[in-house]
Amino acid sequence: MSTVPVRYRFELPDGQTHLFALVLDRDTAALAPPATANPPEWTRLGFNQCHGCPLQATTTPHCPAALQLAEVIDRFTNLVSYDQLRVVVETEERAVSANLSAQQGLASLIGLIMASSGCPRTAVFRPMARFHLPFSSETETAYRVAAMYLMARHFAAEEGAQPEPGLGGLARVYEGLHQVNKGMAQRLRAASRQDAIVLLDVLVTLVPAAIEELLGEIKPAFAALLRETSI
Repeated sequence: MSTVPVRYRFELPDGQTHLFALVLDRDTAALAPPATANPPEWTRLGFNQCHGCPLQATTTPHCPAALQLAEVIDRFTNLVSYDQLRVVVETEERAVSANLSAQQGLASLIGLIMASSGCPRTAVFRPMARFHLPFSSETETAYRVAAMYLMARHFAAEEGAQPEPGLGGLARVYEGLHQVNKGMAQRLRAASRQDAIVLLDVLVTLVPAAIEELLGEIKPAFAALLRETSI
């Protein structure tokens, strides 16, 4: 199996360093299973399971997203979301570093993990995980989400489907993410991982209406391409 390595290194104010070496399947963008011998109780599927989750505890004893997040959450239990730190992200193509808040740095890592974790609700974002862009702005995220969604419509049309026009279907995608966000927050709150709850806001930072607005702001850059495609 061909894989894609992604390394996140967090340099904390007290001198500690935390390294997370993720391995994604190059084709599916799925994360390799975590090497956790005794997963914490809060990762069990039935522990504050997300509303509408299609998984069954008989076949999936632990929440896939919670399992993948467990190490991250446990390592940063004492970190406050506004603490300043340095984060370095290394992929095959580039290395990116930034000085930012713990919330911003962990948001990037958690977003990648959630998309690739095996959660059926967040799996729709695996194309973005496959081409991961650390610390992306709202405008960059809106552009990438729209491009991903329209590419999926293109593939669906190639297979004979007749997808609805525009970005209307994104609302359904984000409703699923909203349920995951609520469920994971409840899971962590019950497990007394208080500050981690704040970090999980990254799952639904952009709603479809905001995406439409942000895309409208960059529309002028498409003037030449629009002229070409309208011929």
